[in-house]
Parts: sequence; C-alpha cells; structure tokens
Amino acid sequence: MNSGSILFLSSVDVRALLTLDECIAAVEFAFRLHGEGRTVAPAVLGLHVSHGGFHVKAGVLPLSRNYFAAKVNANFPENPARFGLATIQGMIVLCDADNGSPLALLDSTDITALRTAAATAVASKHLARPDSQVVIICGCGIQGRAQLAALLRVFPLETVFAYDRNDQSSLAFQRDLTAILKIPITAIDDLAGHVRSSDICVTCTTSQEPLISQDDVRPGIFIAAVGADNPQKQEIQPRLMGCSKVVCDVIEQCAAMGDLHHALDAGTMRTESVHAELGEIVAGRKPGRESAEEVIVFDSTGMALQDVATAAAVYEKAIRERAGTSLKLVA
Repeated sequence: MNSGSILFLSSVDVRALLTLDECIAAVEFAFRLHGEGRTVAPAVLGLHVSHGGFHVKAGVLPLSRNYFAAKVNANFPENPARFGLATIQGMIVLCDADNGSPLALLDSTDITALRTAAATAVASKHLARPDSQVVIICGCGIQGRAQLAALLRVFPLETVFAYDRNDQSSLAFQRDLTAILKIPITAIDDLAGHVRSSDICVTCTTSQEPLISQDDVRPGIFIAAVGADNPQKQEIQPRLMGCSKVVCDVIEQCAAMGDLHHALDAGTMRTESVHAELGEIVAGRKPGRESAEEVIVFDSTGMALQDVATAAAVYEKAIRERAGTSLKLVA
C-alpha cells in the first residue's frame, strides 16, 4: 500500500479471501505463539447498552511482520427480529505494529464467525476423544453452522444433533446443512438426553442461564462453551465446571466474562483450578486429554490474537491478489 492509504476489505472481499482451513491454520499458530510466551497479553473492553453491547478486542502478533489489530464488534441479539439486521456487526483495524501505520479496515462478521469456530477445531484436536463421532450443536445460527464445518475438518463425524430454543432455526440448520455437508443432521428438542449420547457438545448461544448441567454429561465428553462472551451470558452449570478439566483461551478474560466467571462466583472453582490455557497445550507445555474418561470444558471467550492472525492472513492474501479498495487517508 502507498503511504497514507489503507486497504478496505468489505464483507464480500473477506468472504472471497478467507477459507476455513486458512483460518484454522492462522488461529492455531496464534495460540502456539501465545503459549510459547512470544506475544503481548491481548486486551478487551466491553460496554453494555440498551438491547446489546459493544466490545473492543486488541492484540499484537509477530507474523511475517509485527501486526496490531483492534476489533470493534456490536452484539445485539434482538437485531434479526427487530430490524432484520445481523446480531454481530463490526470492523477490524489492522496496523503495522512497528511504525503504527494503518494498513487495512476489514469487515469483521465472517472473521469473527470463522476464527471462533477455528478455535473450537484447534481445541478439539487436543481435548476431544480421537474416536469422536457424535456432536450436538446448541445454537443454530451463523456461529453454529461455522462450528460444525470446523469440527468436520478434524473429525469424520457420523451423527449431528441440532438444538435451538427456536425450533425453526434448528429445522433450517438440519435442512440446509444436511444438503451441503451430506451427513445425517437431526433437529432435536430434548437437549439433555442428546448431550448424554454425544462425544462433543458445542454451545454457541446468547443464554444467560446454564444449558448444560453435570447430570447431562457422560464420561469422555468434550464441551466447547462458546457463547459466554460477556459477564451476563452463561451456558455451563458452575457445578459441572467444578468437576471438569477446564481449559481457557485466556484465563484472565474467562474469569471476567466466560463460564469460568460464573463458576468462580458460585465457588465451585478457583482460578488455580484451571488446567491450562489452550495456547499452552498447543505449544506442548501442558497436556491435553489424558484419559478417555475425562470430561473437558473449553471456555472460549474469543482471544484478540485470533482476530489479529486472521485479519493479517486476509490482508496478505488481498495484497497478493490485488483485492479490496484503496482508500486515501492522508491528502
């Protein structure tokens, strides 16, 4: 890019440039760098407003160059019904971390969906049983669809259950993805019973009360708890957290806003009880799954370094392919 210019990458650009496999690779590398202690601690700021909220996530990664990125996302769960708008909207500013120059402005919608699903794929490689074949997706929106696609990159799943409090969403999930993915998908309304028969459970909802309890799980299950990305949201019963092996994306962040936050408040866990951050496991500094009987919960609140790595990958590909629109910031 020329000095004083910034590359604008719209949602159409990002969608055309970013593949799920590339996103998984970028996110796994970010977790490895973090686990090796080669990154600055990522930062997050959250603000709540009527009907929703905003969060800012920022971080720096040493990649082909030193990149800084800050993502500003709005999360308004009532948007689809009230205004016909997406629940999550936002943008990412990508900068050169050595001289501060802004490099790109990217729509964040697809990056957020894919990098969140990519983290589950990375975590499942280390924390789910290798013979996992049955998954239940709780929350059948955009994120649920991305989660299933990412898990299929890791496991040859044979059975998929889809649960949503809105029956139409789970039925649409069943209809659309059965046709696309060519695997059996069943929309269900008995959440607890189907969790008990699943090897992997993904929760990606806006729930503010526990969806999954200790009585719902069987030995050996891997749970990716994705939805609790602010202090009001909750998906996993604190008692279940307390009796499971818990792995966080960022412990400090999960203690403030994830399902770990609720377990700490309930007194079923202490911060010291967390087994590891995912980066430590990816980097080989701590073990992942150690037995077929362990119940493992991945508390995924969304690490800013995932955004940096993915935005940088999209930007570099856009430069190679001469995609996007150059905007002049300085006259």
